[in-house]
Amino acid sequence: MYKLVKGRFGYAVRVVGGTQARWARQKLSGRGEQEALGQVVVPIARHFTSLHNTRGALLRLPEPRYSAPQRGIGMLVARVLRGALKIRYLLLGGSIAGGSALAKTYEQWKEALPDAKFLEELLPSQEDLDSIRASLITYRDKIKDSIPEFSLDPKLWEAGEEGYSQVAQWFKERLDDAIQAAEEDKKSGSSIFSDDFSPDLKQHALSFTSMGGSAEKEREKADNIREKYESLQEELMQVQLKYQREIERLEKDNKELRKSLMLRAGDKVARKKVKKSLIDMYSEVLDELCDYDSSYDTQDHLPRVVVVGDQSSGKTSVLEMVAQARIFPRGAGEMMTRAPVMVTLSEGPYHIASFKDSTREFDLTKESELAELRKEVELRMRNSVRNGRTVSHEVISMTVKGPGLQRMVLVDLPGIISTVTTDMAADTREAIRSISQQYMSNPNAIILCIQDGSVDAERSNVTDLVSQMDPQGKRTIFVLTKVDLAEENLANPDRIRKILAGKLFPMRALGYFAVVTGRGNQEDSIQDIKDYEESFFSSSRIFKGGVINSHQCTTRNLSFAVSERFWKMVRDTVEQQADAFKATRFNLETEWKNNFPRTRELDRDELFEKARGDILDEVVNLSQVSPKQWEEVLSKKMWEKMATYIFENIYLPAAQATSSGTFNTTADIRLKQWADQMLPRRCVEVGWETLQDEFRKFIERAKNSKDHDTIFDNLKACVVDEAMRRHAWEDKAADVLRVIQLNALEDRSVSDKQQWDAACHFLEESVKEKLTATESTLREMVGPGTWEQWLYWTYPSEDQKRRATVRAELEKLLATDYNHKNTLTYDEVTAVRKNTQSCGVEVDNEFIREMWHPVYRRHFLRRALAKAYDCRKAFYAYHQGLEGELGVECNDVVLFWRIQQMFKITANALRQQVMNREARRLEKEIKEVLEEFGCDQEKKEQLLTGRRVLLAEEMKRVRQIQEKLEEFIHALNAEK
Repeated sequence: MYKLVKGRFGYAVRVVGGTQARWARQKLSGRGEQEALGQVVVPIARHFTSLHNTRGALLRLPEPRYSAPQRGIGMLVARVLRGALKIRYLLLGGSIAGGSALAKTYEQWKEALPDAKFLEELLPSQEDLDSIRASLITYRDKIKDSIPEFSLDPKLWEAGEEGYSQVAQWFKERLDDAIQAAEEDKKSGSSIFSDDFSPDLKQHALSFTSMGGSAEKEREKADNIREKYESLQEELMQVQLKYQREIERLEKDNKELRKSLMLRAGDKVARKKVKKSLIDMYSEVLDELCDYDSSYDTQDHLPRVVVVGDQSSGKTSVLEMVAQARIFPRGAGEMMTRAPVMVTLSEGPYHIASFKDSTREFDLTKESELAELRKEVELRMRNSVRNGRTVSHEVISMTVKGPGLQRMVLVDLPGIISTVTTDMAADTREAIRSISQQYMSNPNAIILCIQDGSVDAERSNVTDLVSQMDPQGKRTIFVLTKVDLAEENLANPDRIRKILAGKLFPMRALGYFAVVTGRGNQEDSIQDIKDYEESFFSSSRIFKGGVINSHQCTTRNLSFAVSERFWKMVRDTVEQQADAFKATRFNLETEWKNNFPRTRELDRDELFEKARGDILDEVVNLSQVSPKQWEEVLSKKMWEKMATYIFENIYLPAAQATSSGTFNTTADIRLKQWADQMLPRRCVEVGWETLQDEFRKFIERAKNSKDHDTIFDNLKACVVDEAMRRHAWEDKAADVLRVIQLNALEDRSVSDKQQWDAACHFLEESVKEKLTATESTLREMVGPGTWEQWLYWTYPSEDQKRRATVRAELEKLLATDYNHKNTLTYDEVTAVRKNTQSCGVEVDNEFIREMWHPVYRRHFLRRALAKAYDCRKAFYAYHQGLEGELGVECNDVVLFWRIQQMFKITANALRQQVMNREARRLEKEIKEVLEEFGCDQEKKEQLLTGRRVLLAEEMKRVRQIQEKLEEFIHALNAEK
């Protein structure tokens, strides 16, 4: 408002009436500005407001308290004109846009029309037509001028149309007679008409007779046109077949030229690196994707040609015709395609086939190798089906190369069924539909819909499924098979025309084709089938009758169309897929950096190789164990395994002897039996267990190192367990040990004091160990003593109290007879039982004998330990043979010295076997196990687990796919 007052905008405000003007001056200005505002605010008598240019300041009306003036008719007229102008612009823009769209649609329709240039040679030019038209018009005028006016007799009209036709027929007969007579006269030199006839009458007669023959001329003309059309169509078919034969001939010549060039080049061409073709590079990308996700869950959206159809509709035969080889197994009504088969077709000088995971190449020109290829395909299909299922998601990938093959990748899927038989899994129908939907759901997949032409269209299952996956038909090619049988069975050829025009099935397609892929004979070769197809279409009444066009028939035209569409789809979409894998790679690498920093990205194979090196290093570390350490460990292990047997079966029975000779005799007999029967075998077991324990110690020691990686623990443990399970000690090792041990046990002479002291120490330690174990057993049997009851608040059970009572009576018995035998007599058992009864404890004889064994063993071990102490200083008495005179019997020390020496010699022999032979054999077996595990992908997946492994595996796959895609895109752009 201030700007208006100061005149910033160059306008003045006029208000209505003097009262309003005075009120505006008071409200909008001060006293000093009264005079200036008087020049701006001008009162007028008329009721209107307006704005006009002025040099003075501006004033604005306050919020009016008076009613606003009404808008006039002029404003309404202006609004109507403005709306009309808008409508004009809209109509003009719409007409321009519609004309542009119509022109574009017309150009597209004109480009879609078939090429009809071949008709230019058959039809006359426009200049000839114009000249003929001008001559006909001139002739019409000439005839019209030369014929006088002619009127029929009114009586003829009264007779009616029937009478007129009778007269015309009579006149025609008379004219025929006249013409015949004229021809006879002409031969004799006379004219048709006599001289009495005037020229005008002759002309009228000829015109009248021509009226009856016009219909016959029209029929003759139509017949001639039809004959010409059929001849032209047949000629076109012959030209097309001739063109195909010429191409095949040129390809055959090209094949021979390539062979001769390779033979001339010799080794230079063989050593030269062969550049991969585009289709081979693209096939490698698809193989990587199949390995990346065999269940096809990732939906990579790379183009493929997906071959779908009902079971036994001929889809496999179509694929074989495209591949020009019968490479798939066949069955009469039986399901043969049990898994997706990805076939990569590429051009090459030789017609060969090979599998992705095999180096063998099958020569498709030899029937024997074709049969082997079909068996291999069938075997792979059956092996892919597991767990009682009928079909599998696993992809069987193979490559077919040959001259003239169109480059593309086709996936043959199991045929769609409507009924599940008894020999199929219950979910077979749903599984097949699921597989088909997975592959067809790829928005860039080309669907090759195969329909059997020999069955009713209403029985089709595949067309409904295809229409669901591609309702607009933008990537579907429809193929009608067995057209020869359809021609025999169908009475109405128009039904085939509707199918190939896309008007019968509820689906849309880019193109419609009719093919013949055989005549029911499995022995026919591809060339026989092609000849039969060519002869059928050349003589078919369906083709001759114009039901199908020439470009819609033969397998060759189909392969051309599919290949062209495939490569167009590849060029349009492959870069988008490469960008998608770039984004996936970036996300995976970011996750790795956040979760596993400063860690190398190793996949399963690389981790397995690292674990292989670690395990073999641990095997090498066995050589670092010193011989002394090996022998000590082996001796200790042997004593732990055989101490019980030595005490129970050798020492204790021998100690019952009353004389030294009897002791030695008993010991010798039992030692020899022991060495002949079980000692060598048990020593071999001890050696093998010692080797395992030492190796596992190295594995456990590695876990405590700073650089240990826990991801290898399961793998290392499984490899070691499997190698140990397979390993077996050499058979002859036990025989060698037997000889060594028998010789060692026969030596009874302790040569020096050091050996004597060692034997005494060995006896003492062994007896103490056994005594400690025996006392522990007795303590468990009789329960806690008085001190333990007071200190630990533990109390014996009733059974333990009875055992304690029996033990006390047995100890009294042993105290009376220090050298008591190891068995109780019946009288002694009875006396013990009665003594316990007197104490209020009832026990039986078996209970007493059960307590006798540990009690007597403790008594015997205490006595043996005391004897060992006594023999410490008896070496010289033993050496001089004065043991009997001194009253010291040291046969126990000699026995344990013999056993100790035998253990030393055995440990030395086992140590040599371990270090020289068994460690190497163990290393060999570990390598074999590692080799087997390395080839078993499932085993590696089972043993090497965790997010780290899965993430590294996924990154490796995505990188490989991206690199191959980029390589393919580069080659594709270079070819463009």
